[in-house]
Amino acid sequence: MDGALCIKSSTSSSTTENKRRQRQQDKPYKGIRMRKWGKWVAEIREPNKRSRIWLGSYSSPEAAARAYDTAVFYLRGPSARLNFPEFIATDTEVTRDMSAAAIRKKAAEVGARVDALQSAGHARTESRRVIEKPDLNEYPSLEDP
Repeated sequence: MDGALCIKSSTSSSTTENKRRQRQQDKPYKGIRMRKWGKWVAEIREPNKRSRIWLGSYSSPEAAARAYDTAVFYLRGPSARLNFPEFIATDTEVTRDMSAAAIRKKAAEVGARVDALQSAGHARTESRRVIEKPDLNEYPSLEDP
């Protein structure tokens, strides 16, 4: 009977391991999740409360994760576990008693900035591709090589 319990517990632990791996693939960063329609959202639970602070909806997981990092940094200080610890400014003053609205505003600013930079970079690469490809609806001129 003890052997059956050991087999069952090892099977359930491997199932738990598989579920954990699947979650890590679905959620590349802490504090974010993906909506059914493809947008990434970030939110964080307020310390010692049941309520959550909504941090926004973003087109990339990196932008949502950066918004989460900003919020957790302002809530928990420099000892917080971050997705991108290299992007938090070390000279930033941390005030522990910021309101939820102020934290939401700071996080949304960072997330929107990252989203804008990524979409601008994506637009630049797409415009280069369009310029490089010839227009197939036009007749070639004699001057074009």
